[in-house]
Amino acid sequence: MTDNHGEDQRGGVPSRQRKRFPGISSRAYEHPADRSALVALRKLSGFDTVFKALSGLLPERSLRLLYLSDSVRVSDVQFSHLNDMLRDACHILDLDKVPPMYVTQNPVPNAMCVGLDEPVIVLTTGLVELLDEEEMRAVVGHEVGHALSGHAVYRTVLLFLTNVALKVAWIPLGSMAVTAIVTALREWFRKSELSADRAGLLVGQDLQASMRGLMKLAGGNHLHEMNVDAFLAQADEYEKAGDLRDSVLKILNVLPRSHPFTTVRAAELKKWSESRDYQRLMDGHYPKRSEDKDTSVTDSFRESAGHYAQTVKDSKDPLVKLVGDIAGGAGDLAGDLGGRLRNVFGGGAPKDRGEDTGKGGSGQDSAE
Repeated sequence: MTDNHGEDQRGGVPSRQRKRFPGISSRAYEHPADRSALVALRKLSGFDTVFKALSGLLPERSLRLLYLSDSVRVSDVQFSHLNDMLRDACHILDLDKVPPMYVTQNPVPNAMCVGLDEPVIVLTTGLVELLDEEEMRAVVGHEVGHALSGHAVYRTVLLFLTNVALKVAWIPLGSMAVTAIVTALREWFRKSELSADRAGLLVGQDLQASMRGLMKLAGGNHLHEMNVDAFLAQADEYEKAGDLRDSVLKILNVLPRSHPFTTVRAAELKKWSESRDYQRLMDGHYPKRSEDKDTSVTDSFRESAGHYAQTVKDSKDPLVKLVGDIAGGAGDLAGDLGGRLRNVFGGGAPKDRGEDTGKGGSGQDSAE
């Protein structure tokens, strides 16, 4: 943890003082849809056994050897500033084992956390060259968040199945089955990215740096030509613009992606940073890892369902609003139909009317 002088007590981390979260559970920052899926998977009997069996098919060893042989491993003597950020991020989120991190030559800005047995973090040179120190700190925290949540396992499976889908594309039924699984995993992974963005904010503790990093991923290294408020306004315009045709196009555009659109990520992160949950977390009130085993799958799904219901209610997207209106109309229709049926079959007895009006067995009912 950083001290008052801005130097990490372990030595050498150039950093202002940041809060640390001892024993924090990944549930503290996970998006509700991401959290419910992970809780269910972790509780699923035999889940670990299946994935260990599957690990023999996955090219994890090949990936590790590839990065070791053809990338630069971050350390005290190679990309030392990134190594400091990595150790600092693990310290803030209380991750005991610091995962290995590599920088690989690729002009496309990207980062990922993969691996079954142990997570491995990979940064591209395009990303390292694009971001400043505080922006990069948020990205490193993002990837450490993936590691803490156990996302690396599922990301590795997603990469593997995506490759399988390409190989069996000529087999109609096989392609359909694998594509369905890949599509479902991508939908989960897009939500996991929102979780990891939150972890990046917990590590960097600088919302503007997180916003700038996302903006640069969208528009490149032209910060003097961009504006965070205008960028967030784009997200609002994207959500509510157009008609039902545009809503369908939005869905088709996002389906093949593993990440949500950058404007959407920025808007989601800003919204979370202004929430009561975030403030309580920063005040030191958060779920602990030691309590994970007692987590209720039902409660997690209930929270996820509640989140989606609120999202539909607040959404400005034409299609989502239509679905919400239809669902609300169906509820009103069901309530109206139920009332009519009670009137028909209840016979209008005084006791029934008293119960319907909330009067119970009052003297007024007997007088009627």
